[in-house]
Amino acid sequence: MAPVDRSKARVVVERKVSAGGVVIFSKSFCPFCTQVKDLFKDLGVHYEVVELDKIENGSTLQEALLDVTGQKTVPNVFVNKTHVGGCDSTFQARANGRLARLLAEVPQLADQSTSYDYDLIVVGGGSGGLAASKEASTLGKKVLMLDFVVPTPLGATWGLGGTCVNVGCIPKKLMHQAALLAHGMDDARSFGWEFGDQAKHNWETMKNGIQDYIHSLNFGYRVALRTKTVTYDNALAKFIGPHTIKATNTQGVESTLTAETFVLAMGERPRYIGIPGDKEYCITSDDLFSLSYCPGETLVVGASYVALECAGFLARLGLSVTVMIRSILLRGFDQQLANLIGDYMVDHCGIKFIRQFVPTKVEQIEAGTPGRLRVFGKATEGEETYMGEFNTVLFAIGRDACTRNIGLDTVGIKVNAKTGKIPVDEYERTNVPHVYAIGDIQEGRLELTPVAIQAGVLLAQRLYGGSTVKCDYLTVPTTVFTPLEYGCCGLSEERAVTMYGEDNLEVYHSNFKPLEWVLPQREPTQCYAKIICHMQDDERVVGFHFLGPNAGEVTQGFAVAMKCGLTKTTLDSTIGIHPTCAEIFTTLSVTKRSGHTTEVTGC
Repeated sequence: MAPVDRSKARVVVERKVSAGGVVIFSKSFCPFCTQVKDLFKDLGVHYEVVELDKIENGSTLQEALLDVTGQKTVPNVFVNKTHVGGCDSTFQARANGRLARLLAEVPQLADQSTSYDYDLIVVGGGSGGLAASKEASTLGKKVLMLDFVVPTPLGATWGLGGTCVNVGCIPKKLMHQAALLAHGMDDARSFGWEFGDQAKHNWETMKNGIQDYIHSLNFGYRVALRTKTVTYDNALAKFIGPHTIKATNTQGVESTLTAETFVLAMGERPRYIGIPGDKEYCITSDDLFSLSYCPGETLVVGASYVALECAGFLARLGLSVTVMIRSILLRGFDQQLANLIGDYMVDHCGIKFIRQFVPTKVEQIEAGTPGRLRVFGKATEGEETYMGEFNTVLFAIGRDACTRNIGLDTVGIKVNAKTGKIPVDEYERTNVPHVYAIGDIQEGRLELTPVAIQAGVLLAQRLYGGSTVKCDYLTVPTTVFTPLEYGCCGLSEERAVTMYGEDNLEVYHSNFKPLEWVLPQREPTQCYAKIICHMQDDERVVGFHFLGPNAGEVTQGFAVAMKCGLTKTTLDSTIGIHPTCAEIFTTLSVTKRSGHTTEVTGC
């Protein structure tokens, strides 16, 4: 191409663009240009590229591009005579469906398009995968869902629905309810109820009722997929090419399937510590909820919300429970509330805590249901010590993403080598343009069922419905179902201080006593409420924390208010419902800065 001046260069640019199709003005050494070219390669779309660093008048053409588009940088992408923009803009157009619409308007590209078995293959049948599959099918796409549960070392497995339904939120909340009923019976005598001195809990009755309900949910999900015309296969997926997977079903039969787009939603499984006897003799939450026998005297290893929730309901069901923790309780949650939970579990549930210890070996003394185990451990700095004998050892030390051994390296998907988590952008897109990840396998995102559901629905709507709405991962409410429940939304106090600085925050707090606790004469300082306000933003509430009965129900409503920009002034002007626990947030007046007491002074 002969040298041209800037005005003639503009004519050259306009002529190339007016020819239609996909035109990429690029530089061969630019990694962002490479990403865009790879995107169109993965889409099976032919494009024309002008490498500005390889032609004599490249710098002049780039100046002309600035005149035409207002964009200084490369890549500079045009589709169907329409300026799409640079790397970020092109990928955003891919995520929100604009790129697909532009490409669909180019006849010669439509003729060259690759034919796939499915528009979308979703790997993982948990909450996020189900949500994305059904929404994409509703939007007219041909969808396949693949789901396969690898049995635990003790052989436990389950049906469609993922962790939450089978071995998470649902059975956990039901066992927590069984524990609350036990506590309620203790209180009942104070309200005039008379009954025998002893009440006996039947583990098998509880377990069977819970499993029957879970099986009904498994069946319901199968029906829902069929109704939505989503193809479902109970098969293990493995990538063998950029758009190709091998699916192996429970009978070992393999099939090869292709799709234009993939959504990864495999979730996580409990981690084992890697000591002698852990997989042979110990259980995790994947085993507990379908355990055929009462676990008896139990050692819970871990300080996660799973560990504390399981320890709590087992203790309230009358079992002897010990919790072994390596460092702090509820890492990532507000530590003041985490420690209050720990204190309550010790003082009012009889749970024993072994702090700053880790197990080193588990030996079986007696086989049985339950049997008897001998546990050894050591302080975080110390030698191995005999820790005692237990019927059951439950590991709840964290979870690992199910991203290993499914061929992600074949596709070039980046994975955190340590955690197995997949880095994604704000559109849930991995580094491979046609592969997305949602739910617990995402790096740096909240591991919560409703988050995965929201992300799955919004992703499908962006891919196939023309939406641009992204999932909000910040103002997300959650509840820890310990014996005294903990609900929170927004920032912990530690995180708020890091983000805004202590001098820019006002923390309002108070103890409170539920009216239901008056006749049983429970202590008035166990329940606690706290809000963290950003002083430079009209005292907007950036952190909400509640420790008390029905924490989830209380927190849900305040989360809506926080999404709307809740401020301390708004709370003060709101009339509370009396007598309730939640009304405490309409009367908070004591700040941490003041140092004044937060003890309850009346109803």
